[in-house]
Amino acid sequence: MNQIIHPLTKNLAGTIGWYYRHLGTGETHEHQARQPYLAASVIKLSILLAVFQAMEEGRCHRDDRLVLQEADKLPSCGALTDLHPGLEITLQDCYRLMITLSDNTATNLLIQRVGMDWVNEVIQSAGLSHTQLNRLLFDSEAQQQGRENTFSPADAGKLLEMIHRRTFVSEAWSLEAEAILKRQQLKNKLRALIPRQIPIGHKTGEDTDITHDVGIIYTRQPFILCLAANGTDVIQTEEVFRQVALRCYQYTELSCTC
Repeated sequence: MNQIIHPLTKNLAGTIGWYYRHLGTGETHEHQARQPYLAASVIKLSILLAVFQAMEEGRCHRDDRLVLQEADKLPSCGALTDLHPGLEITLQDCYRLMITLSDNTATNLLIQRVGMDWVNEVIQSAGLSHTQLNRLLFDSEAQQQGRENTFSPADAGKLLEMIHRRTFVSEAWSLEAEAILKRQQLKNKLRALIPRQIPIGHKTGEDTDITHDVGIIYTRQPFILCLAANGTDVIQTEEVFRQVALRCYQYTELSCTC
């Protein structure tokens, strides 16, 4: 696998990491996958785990209502920024928007509802070594203090495998997480070159000089692919990531003996 991916990524600027795991055989390949990366929106996958765990324990419920305030609205991804203050939305609305549209406003509402300490407690309990939620999204003061949200490709791969193995809190929550990830609307990386009939459940992350995509590609034997880049040329790297995803898909299909 390194012979497939390394020639594509070797000339990219910044720190590039990747994690591949065949979910049928357990075949695993990785590069710089067990170190922290600035997470951007990939942290939302860990927040989803924490919200589901909170609902499983009765700390909150999917039908709980939150009231959108003007001060809650954040720029960039999502729908809530364009909706009117005073709108009542459910926790379920928020976590679906957080994943499918990468809605930043919905994400902060969820963090505030369950608590940052709770999110990190769940992250730690899941054994995610390089993942931490250290600030709300778009908290410029915290960012200036050096408080950043982090993840690693291997950590993201572990979360995705939990979904596949139905241990993402429980079987029922795993199935819901899988369904939401498959409705992802940001499709310019893992999704771009793989044939449309192949389902993909994934979560992207983007910011200045940062681009990631982590997901499960549901070939005849599904595989996990987590791609991360910090301090990079985003346009160039995303073109390479599209090619990496395609090559990994072709590799897995050719190796499938079913």
